[in-house]
Amino acid sequence: MSGLAYGVLRQVTPTAAVLLAENPGVMTLDGTNTWVLRAPGSSSCVVVDPGPLDAAHLGLLAAEAPVEVVLLTHGHSDHSDGAQAFGRQVDAPVRSVDPAFRLGGQGLSDGEVIEAAGLSIRVLATPGHTADSVCFQLDDAVLTGDTVLGRGTTVVAHPDGKLGDYLESLRVLASLPVNTIGLPGHGPELPDLVAVATGYLAHRQQRLAQVKAAVEHLSANGKPPTPRQVVELVYADVDRSLWPAAEWSVRAQLEYLLRTP
Repeated sequence: MSGLAYGVLRQVTPTAAVLLAENPGVMTLDGTNTWVLRAPGSSSCVVVDPGPLDAAHLGLLAAEAPVEVVLLTHGHSDHSDGAQAFGRQVDAPVRSVDPAFRLGGQGLSDGEVIEAAGLSIRVLATPGHTADSVCFQLDDAVLTGDTVLGRGTTVVAHPDGKLGDYLESLRVLASLPVNTIGLPGHGPELPDLVAVATGYLAHRQQRLAQVKAAVEHLSANGKPPTPRQVVELVYADVDRSLWPAAEWSVRAQLEYLLRTP
């Protein structure tokens, strides 16, 4: 499991180690997983999602230098706030889909293979959680950012995130080889990413059906319900601290239902 030992770099696979940022919360679970990638015997590394602008966390990462490149799975602050400062600290380019987060580096293209630290890292475009979300595929594992979490389910961050895109991204991950390891942006690693992505798809279809039923029920008075009203009905059994995030997803679901026959 992704342990609670902040400040300790933990080897998860032969090519991937994780450093847990000390930023736990409702949305970040135990904190942000920063991944350090290198082939066995490589003197350099690749850092994925440096996380928050935390001097102690970035200092521990800098101890792994030389860093060939810094990669971002997406631009949410808990993954990206420290990226440019870290890139300057270790003199490494920062690459992301969104130009706003880059530092002397290029964008990221679907299917592109990044050769660094003795590894071949394939970029998988997986929009949905956000428009700029990507995953990074190694030989036996995939870094999923927030597209798939190590515990629970993620949100579709409407209006930037789109449910139709997210469902297609989940299908991409569900089509990977069985027993592909998932290395998420939050929570513990996943022994079988394909099984989890398949479960996410089923969960989303179930939620869609619930939202559609809730809209029909709440529209009985002739007025369309607000997203908050749908959340209160569909997510009644979910901790209320998660309702604001659930409302993002509901807005995305309502948009999807309007666009889908």
